[in-house]
Amino acid sequence: MEFEMVGSGRGRRLRIRGELPRGFHGEQQGDCWLCPLDAINATALRRELPWTAPRPLGLGKSIGCGDRLGLATPGHVRAVRKGDMAGVFAQQSIREMERCSRSAQDVIDDAAWGVLLMDYREGYGSDADHVKQIADIDACIEAGFTGFTLDPNEHVDNAAQDDDATVLQAKFESLAPDDLEATPDDLRRLYLAGAAASPLDEETLLRASGKYSRAIIHVKNLARHIEGRFGSDPFDLEVSVDETDTPTSPAEHWFIAAELQRHSVRVDGLAPRFIGDFEKGVDYIGDLQRFEDDFAAHARIAREMGPYKLSIHTGSDKFRIYPIIHRHAGELVHLKTAGTSWLEALRVIAMRDAAFFREILALARERFETDRATYHISGRLERVPVDPPDDALPALFEHFDTRQALHVTFGSQLDRFRDRLYAFLHAHEDDYQAVLETHFDRHIAPFPCATGRD
Repeated sequence: MEFEMVGSGRGRRLRIRGELPRGFHGEQQGDCWLCPLDAINATALRRELPWTAPRPLGLGKSIGCGDRLGLATPGHVRAVRKGDMAGVFAQQSIREMERCSRSAQDVIDDAAWGVLLMDYREGYGSDADHVKQIADIDACIEAGFTGFTLDPNEHVDNAAQDDDATVLQAKFESLAPDDLEATPDDLRRLYLAGAAASPLDEETLLRASGKYSRAIIHVKNLARHIEGRFGSDPFDLEVSVDETDTPTSPAEHWFIAAELQRHSVRVDGLAPRFIGDFEKGVDYIGDLQRFEDDFAAHARIAREMGPYKLSIHTGSDKFRIYPIIHRHAGELVHLKTAGTSWLEALRVIAMRDAAFFREILALARERFETDRATYHISGRLERVPVDPPDDALPALFEHFDTRQALHVTFGSQLDRFRDRLYAFLHAHEDDYQAVLETHFDRHIAPFPCATGRD
């Protein structure tokens, strides 16, 4: 029995030579079957060829390759297979799924077809990113996800960063012992200076607990639900507190890790909010020495309190800090990208169809001020070019404000241009794979192979 992909673009099919295995459906042609790339056949494929299904990656160095369109996996594979960073090819947040009109099943299936097309058998991961509710977790488990990023940021009390001592004390004493599985006095005995290995004084404990304790309780509840669903089977678990108003200090990071340990929540990765600005679609904004000093402290905590990987959210295009991250985190790193693959799709359009790209750019300008509302970005509409010449269009992808305008308006672009976008990218899939490979080479190169593999 042989499996191979035939055709191209929207006309691509799975060809099975020999007897049609259980679970597949298709049209017989001689001694072969031509099968559509639908959810039924994708499910059967993962059963017949387990290497087309995602698997847990554990503590191995990895890169998350978000794919808003479901077309980017071949280009991601071309870059990832050159090094030793495991690829997370099935990655999307619930928010992005909704904006892209995709389901958790679509994300898993599209990655599986891409992996088969590229004959990539080294194994890849999945990431149900920024999940907040049990119903969403269950939908992702049913689809086949084996990795989850828990997002408790709605339960973080950002005000605790600046509350006075009286308010902090009241918040600390109001924590429910049943949810916390400890009393406030228990936490004092565990974590105040003088306790084993604790770096916290009274104010730091109260501030860290006020800011994060309810978030940790939420994480505990979600993690235990996942454990109940998987039983003895392995899965990847990451906790993200990166979408907060203020950075996560090393002391707060230590407190989060210690509390997760106390609640027996095993994590493969943790995403603090680092100092500086991690804006969408552009490089790191901030002082590199301050970032390095702070990141080095977080890396020591991840090694000592885990080990677990430090996850770099909004990691797309943060080229200035990749050498720093590698220097201090080593193999314990997960670089998470998302919208950068969307921007590379638009780059191909700018290269090949100037008129279409001008429509996209015009819509980005029209929708920018509305669509930016859910993002922390500093791009300004007045700096986005209105009518650049055709030969200048590809260069816009090196332009700060234009990148952000094109990035945050992806939902509006899909609402208006979905069919045209897909038709164009199917027709230019070789170009899309090539620009993705080049772009992801830049992300992966600063994290060289630990084994000396080229």
